[in-house]
Amino acid sequence: MNESTRRPISILVIEDDPGDLGLIRTNVRLAGLRSMGQEDPVIWASTLADGIAAATVSKPDVVLLDLSLPDSSGIATVEAMRATAPAVPIIVLTGQDDHQLAEAALHAGAQDYLAKGQLFQQDALGRAIRHALVRQKLESRLRLFDAALNAVASGILITDVAAAIIWANPAFTEITGFTMSEVVGRNPGAMLNSGKQDRRFYEGMWQTILAGRVWTGEIVNRRKNGSHFDAALTISPVTGSDGNIHHFVAVMQDISARKATDERVQHLAHHDQLTDLPNRMLLSDRLFQSLAQVRREQATLAVMFLDLDDFKPVNDTLGHDVGDLLLKEVALRLRGCVPRNSDTVARLGGDEFVVLLAQIDQAADAAVVARKILAALMRPFVIGPHRIAISTSIGIAVYPEHGDEVSGLLKNADTAMYHAKKAGRGCYRFFRELAETTRA
Repeated sequence: MNESTRRPISILVIEDDPGDLGLIRTNVRLAGLRSMGQEDPVIWASTLADGIAAATVSKPDVVLLDLSLPDSSGIATVEAMRATAPAVPIIVLTGQDDHQLAEAALHAGAQDYLAKGQLFQQDALGRAIRHALVRQKLESRLRLFDAALNAVASGILITDVAAAIIWANPAFTEITGFTMSEVVGRNPGAMLNSGKQDRRFYEGMWQTILAGRVWTGEIVNRRKNGSHFDAALTISPVTGSDGNIHHFVAVMQDISARKATDERVQHLAHHDQLTDLPNRMLLSDRLFQSLAQVRREQATLAVMFLDLDDFKPVNDTLGHDVGDLLLKEVALRLRGCVPRNSDTVARLGGDEFVVLLAQIDQAADAAVVARKILAALMRPFVIGPHRIAISTSIGIAVYPEHGDEVSGLLKNADTAMYHAKKAGRGCYRFFRELAETTRA
């Protein structure tokens, strides 16, 4: 005997024929079904109204429902009982073996269908009750799983082995903008393809899941409105009892906000907060990479160290707010003097800036940029009501002549800048040229 047989249960029988009720009681006894504290688990009601009242009070485990009652008949009887006890399995009893009626009863919410003439056939009633209880338990679990899948924030979809979508949860439709009717039957790869992943990306994904392994990674997908979003995606193959893959389950999270936050944090960690120029850390990294490249190509680069002339009096007389605005304007002009994307303008702090010319043909190229910077910064700055005139002193170190490491090049460019200061300011100086100063 299984658990549903051993466990005490209550059976509500809604049947107006006492003779049929007696048959049912006999079959229940033969099936070994019992109630708590007494042998007979049957609760009897002869009308639908009495049955509804009994179901409300007694909370039965299963309902045996005749479809022909004094106050109700047909499928309306099933619908009324289902509305009263939606979680209780219903087994429909009828005097005729009508398969169309059986289908209609099942669609209306009945768990099973049994003709009264079948009651004594090989424990038919007992089996029907036990099976109904098991199915009800399974359906309850499925409803719980369905509720959980529909409630999670992650998008979930199920496809067949050919990658046609057969189900998606509300989060998936909310993330992508596609409705359920728009996604069923479609290939998610084609529907969400942003063009950001190449063919090799998808080939690797399919190779993994078709081998029966879980694929996990990040992907850029496209919403229905055409906008792109970053997604963390996991695809799991589902195999059947035959060992073959029959479905795929994909779980997707929109990580666009997290990625944007991460990128913002990384940006703040590598850029000056006032001017948004690269800071010392990012400059060192770019200089290191540029040095590796020019070594391979046997080329050259230049590091230019800039210090503004007479910046301190601006802060002292006009205030730090004006000084900060001036530094922002200086940063904009410096960017305009170094148009190549491969070059870098960085702020080390205070009024110190560095320009990295990632690759030049000869030292004279750095001198051209230096003269351009000197001319740009000698033009007066208008900050609110103030007209401010400053200049800058520039020191230049060239790889490999003046150093072949990051720290050495920066140090030598700094040394050259101090020689430019001593030479009268508003000029540039190469590290090697300690005797001669070239003015703009």
